[in-house]
Amino acid sequence: MPKYSKAFIQAMPKADLHLHLDGSLRVESLIDMAKRAHIELPSYTPEGLYEKVFKSHYNNLGEYLNGFQYTCAVLRDLENLEQAAYELAVDNQREGVTYIEVRFAPQLLMNPSNGVTFDTIMHVVNDGLKKAKTEYNNSAEVKAGERPPFEYGIINCAMRMFGKKGFSPYYTQLFQLMRDFEPMQVIKTAAMELVRASVRMRDDEGIPIVGLDIAGQEIGYPASEFREVYEYAHENFLLKTVHAGEAYGAESIFEALTQCHADRLGHGYSLFSPEMIEDPDIEDKQTYSRNLASYIGDRRIAVEVCLTSNLQTNPSIGDIKNHNFKHMLDNRLATIICTDNRLVSRTTVSNEYELALSTFDVPLKRLKDMVAYGFKKNFFPGNYVEKRAYAKKNISYFDEVARQHGLTD
Repeated sequence: MPKYSKAFIQAMPKADLHLHLDGSLRVESLIDMAKRAHIELPSYTPEGLYEKVFKSHYNNLGEYLNGFQYTCAVLRDLENLEQAAYELAVDNQREGVTYIEVRFAPQLLMNPSNGVTFDTIMHVVNDGLKKAKTEYNNSAEVKAGERPPFEYGIINCAMRMFGKKGFSPYYTQLFQLMRDFEPMQVIKTAAMELVRASVRMRDDEGIPIVGLDIAGQEIGYPASEFREVYEYAHENFLLKTVHAGEAYGAESIFEALTQCHADRLGHGYSLFSPEMIEDPDIEDKQTYSRNLASYIGDRRIAVEVCLTSNLQTNPSIGDIKNHNFKHMLDNRLATIICTDNRLVSRTTVSNEYELALSTFDVPLKRLKDMVAYGFKKNFFPGNYVEKRAYAKKNISYFDEVARQHGLTD
């Protein structure tokens, strides 16, 4: 198994396509933001927050998600939100990540009574990301063509579920306005409003909203419930990813592909865990998983792989050697190494690559393919010709970095 140095992994161009803004704040900034916004935290030291909230290991998904109540609370302050977006881009730039797709649920942060609308939030997040991009791309190395420029896109997440109170001021108010509707009707209405607003902001305001995602609890809230929402995105050329196969069986992945026109899959872990299939109509689970994997591979549908996050939210995996990433590699799937949540999972893109490359056999040619998928399978905000040129620039830079570190095929 080839050994790749930390210096090489840090230097090679990388993309993170599954990156939650509200799960990726700097811990020191979270503390400052909370003080500024008068948000109570369980601790006001990094050490205390790591011990009580953002742990290295979690017992279950609920414990993993606990920290989002604090990050979302501070991000409802617009100054904090712009700072978080800016710092997230800078943190990625510092470890050689040249392309990110930042995803978050704007409706978790909206507060209509305070005038904090969808439009406001999208402009503020874009302002932070754009500032970091401009600074980086004005550097001498980028201007001289010695390094690829930094680019980004924004993916907006609809929520699979939310309660009548407590999720956010927007959701609480929506339930009050639609109090005679069934809860699922309210949830789907919010999702439809999100996708319509996303297309409008992209087309009318030029905000680089490149994709739609559906996030939240998979079990009990299948992606097929949001088919009309995804149809609207599909009809308006807004690309689509779906959290699928993270905590539910492979049938959820099939739904994402067939009901929601998914262009990529978020996590996709259960694809190679036939024992997680619960649909009683699927009798031969092994064959179903094998056929679905072949379908995904044949169509080069990329999987956003989040190793550390999966280990933390699914303790049954145990050791990283047991992760289904090994089956993704064996089945030649298009895989992209991602972080999911830099703060909640206490990781970076470089750390995730180190974890993958120190555990699984990935020759240099295969590593180059994985890196390339991050640029070829992204939802680039420009047109296809521009995307190809940008991908080529990054792949060529990978070859150059590999040569500098004495690595050859």
